[in-house]
Amino acid sequence: MNTHPKQLLVIIGEATLEKFLVRDIKGFGAHGYTIAEVRGGGEHGTRDAEWEGSRSIRIEVVCEETVAEKIAEHVIAHYAKNFSLSLYVSQVGVIRKDKY
Repeated sequence: MNTHPKQLLVIIGEATLEKFLVRDIKGFGAHGYTIAEVRGGGEHGTRDAEWEGSRSIRIEVVCEETVAEKIAEHVIAHYAKNFSLSLYVSQVGVIRKDKY
């Protein structure tokens, strides 16, 4: 099986950011994304989705490394100061390279 290297960028943040993050992801050239509602806790408390203000989302974007870098830099620069966010990247191998 042939695979092709891409980056997986994962953004976990407040659900209120969804429309802005989707706009930014598309604007930087990603071909698509996947969003799921998530719950969890960490150093700054628990986000349990029991009320609208504590809902969190996880966005996964498989793309070229340069696109992942641009998206991550933009998200940190524009949202990290005022919103709860976690970001990470990993190398992935995709089978259908034209899809990403």
